[in-house]
Amino acid sequence: MVGMKAGVMFSWNLFRDLQQVFSYGFMRNAFLAGTIVAILAGVVGYMVVLRRSSFAAHALSHIGFAGAAGAVVAGVSAVLGLLAFTLLAAAVMGSLGQKLRSRDTVIGIVLAWALGLGVLFLSLYKGYATEAYALLFGEILGISRLDVLVTFIAALVALAGIVVMYRPLLFSSIDEEVAEARGVPVRFISVAFMLTLALAVSAAVQVVGVLLIFSLIVTPAAIAERLSNRPSSAIYISVLLALAFTWIGLFISFYLPYPVSFFITTLAFGTYLVVRLGERRGRGR
Repeated sequence: MVGMKAGVMFSWNLFRDLQQVFSYGFMRNAFLAGTIVAILAGVVGYMVVLRRSSFAAHALSHIGFAGAAGAVVAGVSAVLGLLAFTLLAAAVMGSLGQKLRSRDTVIGIVLAWALGLGVLFLSLYKGYATEAYALLFGEILGISRLDVLVTFIAALVALAGIVVMYRPLLFSSIDEEVAEARGVPVRFISVAFMLTLALAVSAAVQVVGVLLIFSLIVTPAAIAERLSNRPSSAIYISVLLALAFTWIGLFISFYLPYPVSFFITTLAFGTYLVVRLGERRGRGR
């Protein structure tokens, strides 16, 4: 046997190891929440990559942290503060439409201010803001049944939004000017998508945290985009990759005393490197 965490040993009998992992309630909750978030991140993430809005997604997570810290100071749930700030920021970003892609400098300035605001809120809090700090790096192993339910509802709403606006969203993501000329409500679609992204970011933060949000929202989709030119196939691949990174990361973290987010991000980054190196070798032939 190899590997050990809190006296629990890993064997090469995968069936036995899985039984051992799922015998704990906190691991069942973690896998449920991780699965929900991975599916949501895989679908929404592809649209983020297609629309070249990765930096906006990253900014949303950090702006959300400021909201979480503010909520802790106010004595309410950090997740509520996170969601409120991300939704508000998403509405503003979405209203910029195509202009959002040329305003990274403005987003960066607002992002820096939001982080400073978050630090201020934490300094004002007299106790130990465990919940807010946990959002920085993720706390999926401490997620409760209620958290799983809230995550599930948020994911359903977000995925329903993507399904409803899929065709006009895809059209406007590929060529916004042509889509607008064809009568697609581009501004409305942009705002609606950014609000959907805010929900996805708020859910994913519980798994990988604010600082590592790219690992689930962007990396699987970026890999999928390089493996397939068909949107439906790319979304399918993105979801499968997000699930694989999350499940394997959770499984490894059960036996090793290191953060789940480290394993998830390492798996995602490693896979991305392999794909990029494979592309280079393919071109060199």
